[in-house]
Amino acid sequence: MLPDSQTSYVAPAVPQQDRGLLAPLWHTGIVLFILLGASLGGARGVHPLGVNKIPQYLWTMSWEWLLTAFVYLGVHKRMKLRELIGGRWANAEAVLIDLVVASAFWLLAIAVLGAAAKLMHLDEAGRFDSMRRQLGFLIPGTTLELLLWFSVSATAGICEEIIFRGYLQRQFAGITRSMLAGVLISAAIFGAAHGYEGGARMILIGIYGLMFGLLAWWRKSLRPGMIAHAWHDAFSGAVLHMLK
Repeated sequence: MLPDSQTSYVAPAVPQQDRGLLAPLWHTGIVLFILLGASLGGARGVHPLGVNKIPQYLWTMSWEWLLTAFVYLGVHKRMKLRELIGGRWANAEAVLIDLVVASAFWLLAIAVLGAAAKLMHLDEAGRFDSMRRQLGFLIPGTTLELLLWFSVSATAGICEEIIFRGYLQRQFAGITRSMLAGVLISAAIFGAAHGYEGGARMILIGIYGLMFGLLAWWRKSLRPGMIAHAWHDAFSGAVLHMLK
């Protein structure tokens, strides 16, 4: 044995398969099982609280925050939550920049999604009415439901960006050693996780997820995506509320 003055510490080797990962693979498997299992139930018309919208909204917010907490438990040994999000706002100028980026992104996304919907004939009257019936269990009817819907939208903006763009996108980038692959895989999962929307709209949502993934990759932050995501959901709910 070497004398104490010459003893050096050798860090334990990191398994090759764990390098670049945010969490163990079993953790990612559980997250995917929950997301895709819930999506399959939604695609079959299984909703935990039926058509009671206020309990449904409260349930949706609760399970999204719980899943986000589970994501945090998986990554917290390797990365702080604020690092996963992309740090904090340093000043008012940083807030303004993210607001401008989020607004420009949202307008671009509306144009892209509108064009894609047209190509897929989702803008036809019959398809639109079918979508409204399919999503009837979520569309806010009363003023109270609309106010709660805004809370659901804020929750989706924060939690879904952390889950899909913060965690899954970077986790699959680590698995594949390619950020582009991480963006594409997380976008596909984002679309697949919205089974209650129907097959055609799942493709549209996958395109939307791809745009969010590219935005997070470019900005190295989830903040603009969180803002745009929450605003889009809130705006969509308000429009469907008025149409109803």
